[in-house]
Amino acid sequence: MVVLVLKGMSDMYKKYPCPYFSGGLPAYHMPCPLMDMDYEEEDYDSIELRDFGPEPFVLNINEASKENNNFRTAIWTGRHLQVTLMSINVGEDIGLEIHPDIDQFIRIEEGRGIVKMGDRKDRLNFQRRVQDDFAFVVPAGTWHNLINTGNIPIKLYSIYAPPQHPRGTVHKTKADAEAAEKKRD
Repeated sequence: MVVLVLKGMSDMYKKYPCPYFSGGLPAYHMPCPLMDMDYEEEDYDSIELRDFGPEPFVLNINEASKENNNFRTAIWTGRHLQVTLMSINVGEDIGLEIHPDIDQFIRIEEGRGIVKMGDRKDRLNFQRRVQDDFAFVVPAGTWHNLINTGNIPIKLYSIYAPPQHPRGTVHKTKADAEAAEKKRD
């Protein structure tokens, strides 16, 4: 197996296998792109939270999620995918909703709550407790809601495929989001 050695900030070494080639790289293959690279911490502390799509983009999603205080902020919108940050206040929820043609991935970076899903608005028979570092997937056509049951806001990011909201969407509050949805309908 080919092993990459990545040098981190603390000068400690971590081993990562080069994918796909257990017997070494074939002669015609270029070296693994991560070989011989020193990784240093980059300054992502002061990123502006706005929509950077559809350009290539890198950010610390954990820090950006925690920094976001808007109910919803689209940070990247492309033709086939969208990434949004959300902050759900204590005792609030996302709001019961369905996306008929959109799959959704949600990861919680901070906070705790209950996610409910089901095939009918009045039958949310899938319920799970979720918290920091939990992720869940909402298949297209599934009614769903996330309720904050903790004592701090839930900070999360959501990936929609295809995009759900207009490029550049920022809803400071849940009421703003609901008003925008009514205008779209």
